[in-house]
Amino acid sequence: MKSFRKELWFEVPTRRAFVNITDEVDICLEESEIKEGLALVNAMHITASVFINDNESGLHADYEKWLEALAPHAPITQYKHNLTGEDNGDAHLKRQVMGREVVVAITNGRLDFGPWEQIFYGEFDGGRKKRVLVKIIGE
Repeated sequence: MKSFRKELWFEVPTRRAFVNITDEVDICLEESEIKEGLALVNAMHITASVFINDNESGLHADYEKWLEALAPHAPITQYKHNLTGEDNGDAHLKRQVMGREVVVAITNGRLDFGPWEQIFYGEFDGGRKKRVLVKIIGE
């Protein structure tokens, strides 16, 4: 069995964003030369997420609205976490809802997706560099 590891780095200038990273993960798969196995893709920061869904702008707008209703950013005083001097208590909660990682099967050297599935990096406290780990194992 082979193993491949690569870090992808992102610096989203806005506080929140959804970035399609499917192409970057595909490049990692090509570099790995693994034809059958599994790909783990996970956010290495506690205010970011990796998830799979449709690349549709209306859905992304719905996510933004829904997440802000669940865990609004303001007022920042509503979160005990922010008593530490930070202002990202909402980002931690949004990450918890959207998830830390995805695992995708690899079949015949390709990511084995269902219809419309894409991999996204979700940023909930942007403005600084953060990384995503891609770990691929298989043959």
